[in-house]
Amino acid sequence: MNDSLPDRWFYGLVAVGVLLNMTGLFPPIMELDGALYACIAKQMAQTGDFVNLYAVGTDWLDKPHFPFWVAALSFRVFGINTFAYKFPALLFFLGSVAYTYHFARLVYPKIVAQVASLVLLTAFHGVLSNSDVRAEPYLMPLIIGAVYHFWRVFKGTPASNFHVLVGSLLTGCALMTKGVFVLIPIGAGLVLHWILIGHWRELLKPRWYVAVALSFVFTLPEVYCLYQQFDLHPEKVIFGQTGVSGIRFFFWDSQFGRFFNTGPIKGEGDKFFFVHTLLWAFIPWSLPLYAGVGKALAGLFQQRKQFFNQPGPEYVSLGSGLATFALFSLSGFQLPHYLNIVFPFFAILTAQFLVGLKPIALQRWAIAQTIIGLLLIAVMAWLLNLVQPEHRQLALAFMLVSAISAFLLFRQNNLMGLTGRMVGVMFVLASALNLFLYPTFLRYQAGSAAADYANTQPTTASHSTILYEPGTGVGGGSFWSYEFYAKAPTQYARTDSTLSAQLQTGSQQVFTSAELADSLSNRGFTVRTLAVFPYYHVSQLTYDFLNPTTRSQTLSAYVLVSIANE
Repeated sequence: MNDSLPDRWFYGLVAVGVLLNMTGLFPPIMELDGALYACIAKQMAQTGDFVNLYAVGTDWLDKPHFPFWVAALSFRVFGINTFAYKFPALLFFLGSVAYTYHFARLVYPKIVAQVASLVLLTAFHGVLSNSDVRAEPYLMPLIIGAVYHFWRVFKGTPASNFHVLVGSLLTGCALMTKGVFVLIPIGAGLVLHWILIGHWRELLKPRWYVAVALSFVFTLPEVYCLYQQFDLHPEKVIFGQTGVSGIRFFFWDSQFGRFFNTGPIKGEGDKFFFVHTLLWAFIPWSLPLYAGVGKALAGLFQQRKQFFNQPGPEYVSLGSGLATFALFSLSGFQLPHYLNIVFPFFAILTAQFLVGLKPIALQRWAIAQTIIGLLLIAVMAWLLNLVQPEHRQLALAFMLVSAISAFLLFRQNNLMGLTGRMVGVMFVLASALNLFLYPTFLRYQAGSAAADYANTQPTTASHSTILYEPGTGVGGGSFWSYEFYAKAPTQYARTDSTLSAQLQTGSQQVFTSAELADSLSNRGFTVRTLAVFPYYHVSQLTYDFLNPTTRSQTLSAYVLVSIANE
């Protein structure tokens, strides 16, 4: 086994990996969460208020500030658009790839660091998160970066004080992105490593308590903002009640409340949810990952008697990955993208397993992975033929040429061939998904389609729009994408009385569902339809929606209307 992949091939594959993730910059921002977060950052950028978070015209207490600060600053630089929202998240994701390489390089041969970087660049849900941007691309480099710097401190790097400072800063930013549970993927692996190699006294060293203290010092901007928006104003109605403390929510309810399912935001946990979710989320590397984790655990048990005399290179990746996996599996609130934050550790475990294979076993794995890659390409070709997007023939030709090129360039069943083919497979999948399929699906995201229409029509472009969405809470539907993409001002109406008050100056432009528009007409409002837009919740795809012959049965309608009081 060579000590490294040839540099020219490695950097070429990295470039392809970056390019396939960049395809996610092109589709419109997807509902629900992505569009909501974009609206919050948009208001922050437009108002210059970087302290308060607002959604649907009301105070919002669900996520911390850091990703919104970054997105708002990007809006200030690039304007309010799709690219400006997604681009900083992509840069953060690429930062996680760089940190993964450098962390692995500290303790493994160069080839492990190279393969880990390529695995992370091409794991499916990581690629997907660069199109449907939430908090996870921001968290990934903050977590693996903090681990990298704290590992340097543990190993006694001459610039230890610098690494304590930077590691604490990254930890503080991670806290301001997701909350206190980020301390588990950052700290669990380090603690497990110290215990397993017999360095448990490391836990008593003052430098780690300094790091913890500094991490919370760097979190003070978040505490200040929450105090200003919520704790100073107990009269505000949050989650249907007054007297809500933003600081308590940040440190307790948003984390432990979700874990124990006792907070204001609840879910229904399944203990095996992430076991089967990871099978598709980490494609095409999920089987080597499971094998790598199994091998690492088996090694721990088999060597337990002579363990302290022959410790492994590091147990951080195993500890952080499995501790976070277990934590989320036991939680009452679960979503597929949650595990993205430990993909860097999973990538290292996968790379370590593949690099450690004997030549015969590696050949078998290369053949197995090739079969998986061919199946994935076949599934994508089937999807293109089923969905029939615009330029379908071009998409199929592009897939064919790209796939053949990858399999011709990387013909051998060695590690170079395996990684090259898998990067090629994911390039085909990401390109087809982001450049052909998602543009087709997102035509049925009524809010962004209606905003594009309103922005370009002379009769609607200069008029503000009322987003009529009765009820309480943040809401949903297709209103957030309209709010983000509309160039003219928007405002929400949550009750008929509020809508009536906004109509005092005459007829107003309103965006709402067709069903709600009909109900307004029945209740005495004069409603004139300007345009109708088909709607489907595009993040929850079904066969009936994918199939053009049955798609119409899955659609509802949103309308842009002119409404006045009779």
